[in-house]
Amino acid sequence: MLCKEIMQVIEASYPRNAALDFDNVGLLAGRAEKEVNRVYLALDATDAVIDRAVEAGADMLITHHPLIFSPIKKVTDEDFIGQRVVKLIGNDLSYYAMHTNYDVLGMAPLSEKILEIKDAEVLDETMEDDEGRKQGIGRIGNLEKPMTLEECCVFVKHKLKLGSLKVFGDMGKTVRRIAVSPGSGKSAISVALRKGADVLVTGDIGHHDGIDAVEQGLAVIDAGHYGTEYIFIADMKQFFERKLPGIETVTEPIVHPFQVM
Repeated sequence: MLCKEIMQVIEASYPRNAALDFDNVGLLAGRAEKEVNRVYLALDATDAVIDRAVEAGADMLITHHPLIFSPIKKVTDEDFIGQRVVKLIGNDLSYYAMHTNYDVLGMAPLSEKILEIKDAEVLDETMEDDEGRKQGIGRIGNLEKPMTLEECCVFVKHKLKLGSLKVFGDMGKTVRRIAVSPGSGKSAISVALRKGADVLVTGDIGHHDGIDAVEQGLAVIDAGHYGTEYIFIADMKQFFERKLPGIETVTEPIVHPFQVM
């Protein structure tokens, strides 16, 4: 199957026009006409990931985060990003990214399902789909029953299979209304507050963002950027099994990018 044909199947479910304006999604390096039998799935196109994709005999690499985000004026092996682009092209590895289009149409409903959010609605609306339904980043709704913030942390760790997380807020506070914004969620704090969330599950929360949220009545569970988004890998493997069963998939091992000592 050609790379461009695989792209058509993906974009029927996750169209590029669902991505936010700042984003860079789609085929970012390599040949659209390449014959693809094996796809490597990962969250980021690091050097190690590209090496493992090549070692696995992959014809196509698909990641959530785009390797090329800002405009570049040249592609050589003399800079950090260029080295990886050269490696991709040199190994004839077609490279495709699906970022905020997947956040909107894949990650948001998947997070809702994993965290068992009841009466869920879109947290931050960004578009309407072809059927006129609101779509966007994250979800907000209710936990099945009220619980303390500490109990909610245990619940989130269990559901996302995490060893640790960071929490801002009173661990004895009762929470019921929960918002989730996978990835970097600083910008989700204001909308979560506006929509009445008791707790926000997200990643990449800084010191001042966290304490300011608590001062306004919102507890924040920082489960990590990777910790809230690595679910992309298994979900896309299942997508290929349903939609493209003739294509073999190889997945990047789940390894968190930092350790808590």
